[in-house]
Amino acid sequence: MFRLQGSKVLAVDLTGDAVKAKNGSMVAYDGEMAFKRLTGGGEGLRGVVSRRLTGERMTVMEVRGQGTCWFADRAAEINLVRLHGDRLRVESENFLAAEAGLRTGTDFTGVRGAAQGNGLFTTTLEGHGQAAILSDGPAVVLRVSDRYPLTVDPGAYVAHQGDLRQTFQSGVTYRTFLGEGGGEAFQIRFEGDGLVYVQPSERRTIAGDL
Repeated sequence: MFRLQGSKVLAVDLTGDAVKAKNGSMVAYDGEMAFKRLTGGGEGLRGVVSRRLTGERMTVMEVRGQGTCWFADRAAEINLVRLHGDRLRVESENFLAAEAGLRTGTDFTGVRGAAQGNGLFTTTLEGHGQAAILSDGPAVVLRVSDRYPLTVDPGAYVAHQGDLRQTFQSGVTYRTFLGEGGGEAFQIRFEGDGLVYVQPSERRTIAGDL
């Protein structure tokens, strides 16, 4: 159903079924398609209320029909993720599309989300199927295990899946020691068993300005 054409365009083949995608990300389609705007950041009341409480807004559309629909967003790199009954947590700005069978929702991120400048909630996808996430440059997929925890710069974090625990810790980077300032004041530490997706480009974060 999902296939990449190059690294920056997602093609989705539909046979009467549907796909959820970031609003405005459709760049072309053939066949017969119907577009429906979905409100809130997830399914049900919690998704809508969570976004309203924090002033966040992630608009998703449902595309249903017969044919092929192509999606892209600001020439960002697209990464395909397959879920096998597990959960994927992805920053809202990095979400592109998900098969209709995946349940979407919101998850509380607390201090991590606030420090990243992305709000207190993040998008969740759960079930069996494929999702497409965006990154500024090709994403790197890093394995986390009980023996090998992982520490990530908040500005480079894109998404994670699996049985992972997050903690927020203060830290510095080599730039601080060089006297250049601007080092990340906080970092995200992941422990457990799962995968973390990071991008080779840092978004500007509140944590980095502290």
